Amino acid sequence: MRAIQDGRLPLEDASVKHIDLCLGCRACERACPSGVRYGELLEHTRDHIEQHHPRSWFQWFLRRFAIEQIFPYPWRLRLTLLPARFLKVTGISKLMPRIIREALELIPNDFSTGYLPEISSASTDERRGAVGLIEGCVMPVMFSKTNFATARLINRAGHDALTPSKQVCCGALYAHSGQLEKARHCARQNIEVFDQLNVDAIVVNAAGCGSILKEYGQLLCDDPDWKDRAIRFSSKVRDLTEWLATFQPQQSPSPNYSKSKTTYHDACHLAHPQGITEIPRTLVKSVSGANYVELSEADVCCGSAGTYNLTEPEMAARLQRRKIENIIKTGAEIVVTTNPGCLLQIQAGLISAGATHVKAMHIADYLESSR
Repeated sequence: MRAIQDGRLPLEDASVKHIDLCLGCRACERACPSGVRYGELLEHTRDHIEQHHPRSWFQWFLRRFAIEQIFPYPWRLRLTLLPARFLKVTGISKLMPRIIREALELIPNDFSTGYLPEISSASTDERRGAVGLIEGCVMPVMFSKTNFATARLINRAGHDALTPSKQVCCGALYAHSGQLEKARHCARQNIEVFDQLNVDAIVVNAAGCGSILKEYGQLLCDDPDWKDRAIRFSSKVRDLTEWLATFQPQQSPSPNYSKSKTTYHDACHLAHPQGITEIPRTLVKSVSGANYVELSEADVCCGSAGTYNLTEPEMAARLQRRKIENIIKTGAEIVVTTNPGCLLQIQAGLISAGATHVKAMHIADYLESSR
């Protein structure tokens, strides 16, 4: 990657393909004894590629338009899903090219849409503080119930949840696809919005978003006007599970799941760059009790990896099958995770494998519905 950026290695289709095939899961970064920051190196390499290497017309359309002009904008994504759901429900999608057919299969049959209010007040007698809540891009369009469950968990822990309407995409999608300047623009906007709030923490329930939000200082390290503000912002960011472990009272095993064997899949960007693996397991076990079963290769990517399942569908499908096989082997009826991309990928994989008896759940929904 350094050789490509320095011009010592030709920027050819073969070398670009190797970089494209990287998941960006950052498992190598976590394992590296020398502490090489592969995530940052990969993002800068992809930024270099997009500026100096021409894409095929299809890949250009997929990356620059279909992904970057739709996914970061919830209202555009909502409009796009209307015809997409029609094609899937009517079965017309079966007549379409494979790459489109597989993309449509990721759309869940049942999803919730809606935005959180700007203020969700604490529901306990003693108010302990307030936190900012990252609403996300995909979450309010497909998983709004999860966002509302997240807010309720925060409220039950004695905190107001403040969700500013002017927040924008976290920038992860741009950073991972080689558009670093667009990612920096998102970072500046979010910092400006959340700086106006008096909050103790900034909570996020999507692992992929949380990873880049915690790295705004690194993203804006060369901008003297924003570097310190970015570092202060990132110092407040907490994954939902990380925050709940501090403020939520210990739960007892839930009668709602007393007969449901449960397992947990590590979202890559929570397990690797953030290093959070035991906290979510502890939370899940507090509900499932003796019904918890560990998942083999739990921290191996499911193949979602942001938009990887759209840009590299063959490799993503191989990883999806491997993940689903491991889930089925556990005998679990519920698989819990912490990222919307993982949920979409695992749900689609379970349906494809005929394992409709297994339910994929976001940890916020799992914890909130256990009461």
